[in-house]
Amino acid sequence: MTSRQMVPTDSQEAVLIGRVWDPASGGPRVVCVRSEDVFDLTPEVRTVAELMDHENPLELVLNTAATRRWGLAELTEASLERDRSRPHLLAPIDLQVVKACGVTFVESMIERVIEERCGGDFNRAAEVRQTVAQALGSSLESVRPGSEQAREAKRLLGAQGMWSQYLEVGLGPDPEVFTKAPVLSSVGFGADVGIPSFSSWNNPEPELVLIIDSAGQVRGATLGNDVNLRDVEGRSALLLGMAKDNNASCAIGPLIRLFHQDFTLESLRTEEITLTVEGRDGYQMEGRNSLARISRPFEELIRAARGNHHQYPDGFALFTGTLFAPTQDRDTEGLGFTHKNGDIVTISSPRLGTLVNQTQRTEDIEPWTFGIGALFSYLSQLATGTPAGVAGAAPGQLDNAAR
Repeated sequence: MTSRQMVPTDSQEAVLIGRVWDPASGGPRVVCVRSEDVFDLTPEVRTVAELMDHENPLELVLNTAATRRWGLAELTEASLERDRSRPHLLAPIDLQVVKACGVTFVESMIERVIEERCGGDFNRAAEVRQTVAQALGSSLESVRPGSEQAREAKRLLGAQGMWSQYLEVGLGPDPEVFTKAPVLSSVGFGADVGIPSFSSWNNPEPELVLIIDSAGQVRGATLGNDVNLRDVEGRSALLLGMAKDNNASCAIGPLIRLFHQDFTLESLRTEEITLTVEGRDGYQMEGRNSLARISRPFEELIRAARGNHHQYPDGFALFTGTLFAPTQDRDTEGLGFTHKNGDIVTISSPRLGTLVNQTQRTEDIEPWTFGIGALFSYLSQLATGTPAGVAGAAPGQLDNAAR
């Protein structure tokens, strides 16, 4: 993949923000991308969260006389080669909390019901899928969650013995919103994503990710992979944390696109996000997440995450859910899809670019060591002009953490 393929198709009009790991200073830099040039914004803003909370992030980026530090092509190459000794792209968020919405599409709701009915056993998936499909049909696709029609659908399904907690968040008044990943734990373009060894039924989830400031304003958007362990969540919804939050289980990128000109929240309502999985075994799977089919408007999801009941002083990134739920068999007929080591996962959309990652066993991925304390030490070092390197962390730890 080239740098031109990584950025949006209309990248010349896009205002793109990211983060770069800089081995020379031993830490992350806030950057903007203009054509093939990457400019360092860190002298103006220390974190992406700080930039998003600026009175006018767009104006600051467009009017700052930033220094060109890198070429986009060299960052793309180093990121895809996972060469941590060279400058490379990181997840484009830092201090923002990572929140995620589940069951925001009818198709994914039905697959969650199937997981539950299977008890997480993928061997029963094909049989249960047929039973559930017959009971639910396609009549739910036009039902507005929380409406009288949705309440009636819930009543009828319950009478058929098809009640599920996933139907409550899929059809009820309140969406599912959960914390996907700790601050600074997300991985970026080119990095490995982790599949724990205790999971044997799992999949990628290609999603639109909204970037929201501390006041609840949506400043821009990017792409994300909400890696999901279907067998774990299928055993019990109370295992959601185990299913969703593991080392390198959240990929975000490649860059944040700020709202500017005709790129707005409104324009994202019809964005098409595509997915390709390519395995070392020659297997290939394609999928699509059509935002036009989402069952709840973005504003409702944002209100469910932030309001009088919950604030985010450093802003948050919000995964908006996925239409994609893989049923295509990979090996044995009827057992559906699950990841294998070395799968290349490509998530793309015309106006947000392309996020590429490779799956690996979670336990084999470099440990996450660069956290909030390390970031604060690095920023303090920049402010005082002390030598490169972060206090309390060895150079090897910094490189490993900066995946």
